[in-house]
Amino acid sequence: MADNSVHGFRIDIPQAHLDDLHTRLDLTRWPDELPDAGWEYGASLPYLRDLAAYWRDGYDWRKHEAALNEIPQYTTEIDGTTVHFLHVRSPEPDALPLILTHGWPGSVVEFLGLIGPLGEEFHLVVPSIPGFGFSGPTRERGRNVARTARAWAELMRRLGYARYGAQGGDLGALISPALARVAPEAVAGVHVNAASVGFIPLGPVDDATRRELTERERQRLARIAGFTTDGFGYNALQSTRPQTLSYALTDSPVGQLAWIMETFQAWTHSSAPLPEDAIDRDTLLTNVMPYWLTGTAGSAARMYYENSHVPDWFPAAPSGVPTAVANFAEDVAIRRWAEQANTVVRWREFDRGGHFAALEVPELLTGDVRGFFRSLR
Repeated sequence: MADNSVHGFRIDIPQAHLDDLHTRLDLTRWPDELPDAGWEYGASLPYLRDLAAYWRDGYDWRKHEAALNEIPQYTTEIDGTTVHFLHVRSPEPDALPLILTHGWPGSVVEFLGLIGPLGEEFHLVVPSIPGFGFSGPTRERGRNVARTARAWAELMRRLGYARYGAQGGDLGALISPALARVAPEAVAGVHVNAASVGFIPLGPVDDATRRELTERERQRLARIAGFTTDGFGYNALQSTRPQTLSYALTDSPVGQLAWIMETFQAWTHSSAPLPEDAIDRDTLLTNVMPYWLTGTAGSAARMYYENSHVPDWFPAAPSGVPTAVANFAEDVAIRRWAEQANTVVRWREFDRGGHFAALEVPELLTGDVRGFFRSLR
């Protein structure tokens, strides 16, 4: 018989695991690098050396573990897998529940700065995607976006929420609209940022359509084209050979650090040359730690494999649920394609912020989320 109970959870990493991390950092076998390579070939060697040294001798996990444990956390088993989640109830008893979904290479750490301001008017549920972080590794095939959306619907039902909103970026911008398709009667609205599949063209765009686009939209097409040719390596590997990748990321903390930091450098707002110019260095490392401490680099990567090996990967039609898109400075969603798969009722453009808006410009994201869901009440 399935166990539908919800259990309290507290992060308590054994000291031996932290000692092992420090030993592995001390024993790192560093690669060479071409002179003045910068970030052109991938994660910069001088940058990684400096960040790894800080991780070893300056970063205090216990401080951040304690801060995380100040937030109520739980686990429950859904569809044969563990789901870890933060759950913060608003002081307003009639507040709208809101489920916030992170992406890759993110975690629930992305939303820590939003919990205070959003918790004033929403009951917040912030789960770790199965296979990520404290949800632990998945144990079977098929853990894709659609299956995660079904798990979220069950999670919200289990918590007693009959009507709620959904917000997410990156993978969260896939899972949140999918949740609306799974449970349209329960989802009051969907808010996304860092949206891609379902919000952009997935093939060539003909000349006639190009001529109808605004200059900003043509720039986004160019950015999508540049990404698929020069920035798509992580996706190609995680979609095809996640197991091979997992050996390096699970064995080497610097390997895991480089894999994630390369993405943060590329995806934060371009006015920030280094990730910590956009996001606090301790926050960056606290986001890396759940991957490292739980050994979930491989199972998180498998989400990409599972998505690309199922027929229901691409959204077929709008759910009918009101959907809002927040496009930050580095985002690439284009409305005409977003409207083909979503019921778009709100569209906002921002000149600041990048892919990780919850970490880069939390005040802008918080304001837009509030504005959208207030309009639905």
